[in-house]
Amino acid sequence: MRLLLPIIISLLGGVAIGLQNPLAALMGQRIDILQGAFIIHLGGTLVAGGLILTVPGGNLAAWRSVPWYALGAGALGVALVSALSFAIPRIGVAATVGLAVAVQIILAAWLDHYGLLGASVRLFDAWRFTGVVLLLVGAWLVLR
Repeated sequence: MRLLLPIIISLLGGVAIGLQNPLAALMGQRIDILQGAFIIHLGGTLVAGGLILTVPGGNLAAWRSVPWYALGAGALGVALVSALSFAIPRIGVAATVGLAVAVQIILAAWLDHYGLLGASVRLFDAWRFTGVVLLLVGAWLVLR
């Protein structure tokens, strides 16, 4: 039962990613990929700012205690939105997301294996290897 909420939130995050990608690609086609990424992140900033003002808790003042490299997450968000906005019109939503997810899983498994960036250590065993191979095969099949 303790895993139910994180699973549901992960699934909702997947829905958000699945909808954000084609919407970002549409915006990139109409105005420009980088300008679209700017507008998307501006919208996200406004939503997050509104939530910060209305949802209790948090510790925004402690942002200075965050490692410097963690502040690069925003730049990675721009890179992600821009890359997906570029790829979706060329190879499709399913292929783009499939490839992006496959790479995310490989990177995540590597981070888990070594416990990097705050991840808890989870060794890259035969089951995880099999899962990564199946994801790569799936991404390849969707791309065809």
